[in-house]
Amino acid sequence: MFSGIVQNRAPVTIEARLPQLWTLSVPLTAKQTEGLVIGASIALNGACLTVTRQQGERAYFDVMMETLRVTNLADLSDGDLVNVERAARFGDDIGGHVMSGHVHHTVPILDIERPENNCILWFGIDDEQRRYLFPKGYVGLNGCSLTIGEVRDDRFNVFLIPETLAVTTFGDAGVGDRVNVEFDAHTQAIVDTLGRMKAAGQL
Repeated sequence: MFSGIVQNRAPVTIEARLPQLWTLSVPLTAKQTEGLVIGASIALNGACLTVTRQQGERAYFDVMMETLRVTNLADLSDGDLVNVERAARFGDDIGGHVMSGHVHHTVPILDIERPENNCILWFGIDDEQRRYLFPKGYVGLNGCSLTIGEVRDDRFNVFLIPETLAVTTFGDAGVGDRVNVEFDAHTQAIVDTLGRMKAAGQL
């Protein structure tokens, strides 16, 4: 389980590119390495990955074919920055919203607006994705728990504070970048349940 509060961004190293299986590594902070064991979960760009090896401050992860297919981790090159969050532990503050680290889709950045002291990112969506997005609802974007601003037929936006831009990769994002999306689980459950009930004539 993750809170969607990205702790830092770190440069990734691609240790191996085997057919349909990559090995990545990232340096962790001293706090992130405390009590870290093989098998622990860490989210990179919001995708939950299992620690397979640790060497000093560096943690290693295997990324299988489904993760490469669904997420933007397959777009990475050596040195690219990724958002990092270690899995939440009992007693931790959940400052964002509960996230599983299971990425549903990627969406492209369509536009970046920068009115004075603000940053607004617009993301492209299709009809299926739009079902789970509501103004003032939650969405996970590259592992960041964010509040949705406006939702239109083919796009939605979020407003980013300076702290988010400083701590995460969104400060360097550009139009056309693919961003990992995790829909809010509660919203998805309600929408899907109501859809099944309507199809069965129960509504």
